[in-house]
Amino acid sequence: MVFAYQKFKIVNDILNKSIFDQNVISIILKHYWNNLEDKRKILLKWVDISKLDWSRLSLNRNAINLLEENLDKVDWDYMSLNPNAINLLKHSEDKIDWYFLSANKNAIGLLQNNMSKVNFAQLCDNPNAIEIIQNKQEEIWQMPLNRNKNAIQMLEANKDYIIWYELSKNKNAISLLKNNLNKVSWKHLSLNKNAIDILTENQDKINWSYLSTNKNAIKLIENNLDKVDWFMLSANKNAIKILENNLDKVDWYSLSSNKNAIKIIENNLDKVDWCNLSGNPSIFEDEPMPNII
Repeated sequence: MVFAYQKFKIVNDILNKSIFDQNVISIILKHYWNNLEDKRKILLKWVDISKLDWSRLSLNRNAINLLEENLDKVDWDYMSLNPNAINLLKHSEDKIDWYFLSANKNAIGLLQNNMSKVNFAQLCDNPNAIEIIQNKQEEIWQMPLNRNKNAIQMLEANKDYIIWYELSKNKNAISLLKNNLNKVSWKHLSLNKNAIDILTENQDKINWSYLSTNKNAIKLIENNLDKVDWFMLSANKNAIKILENNLDKVDWYSLSSNKNAIKIIENNLDKVDWCNLSGNPSIFEDEPMPNII
C-alpha cells in the first residue's frame, strides 16, 4: 500500500518543479494533505502504550499501523474481526480465526475462497454476506439471520423463520415491526436506533437500561434522566453533553470505550480503564502533514 506520506512527497516534488511560488505550493499541499486517504494512524500523545491491552488493540480499526509494527503482540482471534485488517489477514491465513472472520463485513473475498472454513451462524450476522447467504439458504435458515440488516426481504418472504426478539433489534425491520407490535420484544426494540417513533409512542414499554445505549434516543433520555442506566449511557456516543454535566454518575469503565468521550477521558486519566480504552478508535489520530520542502 502506498501511504499518504509517499503520495505527498511525490506531489511535493512535482510542484517544486512547477511555475507556482512557494505560497501557492503551500496552499495546494495543505489542501491535498487534508483530503488524502491512507494517512498513518498514530497514538495520541497522552496515551501510554505500556498500559494498552493488545487483544483489544487487535480489534481497534484505527490500530492497524501499530499492529503491523508489533505482529508478535497481535491477538489473531480478535484481529480476524477487525474490518480494517483484511490485508494483514490475507498475508497470514494460517493465523485466521474463521469463526470470527465469518462476521467480518470486509472479509467477503476471503470467505468466498474458503467456504469450507466459514461458520454460518456468524456469517448470518454479516451484512455484506447476503449473496453467500442466498446461495446457501438450506444451511442458513436454522441460523440467527434476524439480526442481519440486509436480510429483510428474505425474512419477509419467509416469516415462519422470524425470531421476533432478534428482529426487534434490526434497524431495517421497522415496517415489519410496526405491523406486528404484539410480537415485538420491547426490551430489544429499545436498542433499535430506528425505532424511536415507536418507542416515543409506547414509553411505558421501554426498557430504560437498553434505551440508554441507543444513540438516537437522546431526547427521550434527557427527559427521563431519573430512569437512565448510567453504565449503559456512558458508552453512548451521542450522550456526551449529558455525561459532561453528570461526571459524578459516569461509569469510567464504560466511558473508556466511548469514541466521542476522548476529551473527558484525557482529563480524567486516573479513572480510565486502559483495557477498554485500547479498543477506542479515538485514541489514534492522523499522522501530521510532512514538512514542505
